[in-house]
Amino acid sequence: MRFDISDWREAAISIGEETIFAIGDVHGCAGHLSLLFDRIGPLAAAAASPRLIFLGDMISKGPESLPVLEQWAAPELSDTFARIDRLYGNHEQLLLLATSGRPDAEAAVTPWMEAGGALFVEEVRTRAGRPGAPLTWDLFCAATSDAVRTELGRLASHVRVGNLVFVHAGIDPALGVEASLDAPWDRIGGNHWAWIKAPFLSHVGGFGDLVIVHGHTIPKQHGELSGRPDPHVLEFGRLSLDGGSAVTGTVMAAQLQTGRYRLLSVHRESADE
Repeated sequence: MRFDISDWREAAISIGEETIFAIGDVHGCAGHLSLLFDRIGPLAAAAASPRLIFLGDMISKGPESLPVLEQWAAPELSDTFARIDRLYGNHEQLLLLATSGRPDAEAAVTPWMEAGGALFVEEVRTRAGRPGAPLTWDLFCAATSDAVRTELGRLASHVRVGNLVFVHAGIDPALGVEASLDAPWDRIGGNHWAWIKAPFLSHVGGFGDLVIVHGHTIPKQHGELSGRPDPHVLEFGRLSLDGGSAVTGTVMAAQLQTGRYRLLSVHRESADE
């Protein structure tokens, strides 16, 4: 795998003295996340108050979702970062709904399996030693640590730092930022903050002085919906950090400071495919 870091890019970012490291969709690419942490560590050590924000979709699609969750929830991350925020992705949302035991739990299973969740369920069954077992919270608990389950119970819809809003999928321009983010965590699909695509990505009017840092939509689809050649450029009040992960072999992150940002990325080399 190869790690790349871009030059600094000037941007209308205002977050005081904080340095933020934001990580986009990982989707079970454990080696990518491990290398990204290795490279971010020295950068964070050089910052006065480094903050880490996960944009969601750590799981599904890729082959090693459980090792990703272990890295994502590792208590030792607090040795490097002054603050850590973990946000819902739609895949974490679907996992929690599907295993909730609620009357509407089954409604989450079909869209999740169609979106790559089946690979995750098989991984959980294998780790738990229960081949063919139904997807339940008990099965998930048998395959995961207390730390993972604790952090899943603390997931946030978004985090706002200065004029940056971090959220998994985006904002509905028709509702505006505040109303969009008020939507409950368990709503599936549509223009929800964990699911929205076209209305957000095709919007060119910006969001006032706010910048929305998000994931969720892989570069090819982002380009089709936004008409922009590079989703990882901050423009129209948006910055995408979904590199495609399990689909493209690229996991994206960014280092953000007042007035500037740069991209951090891990790529699967063709020889490793």
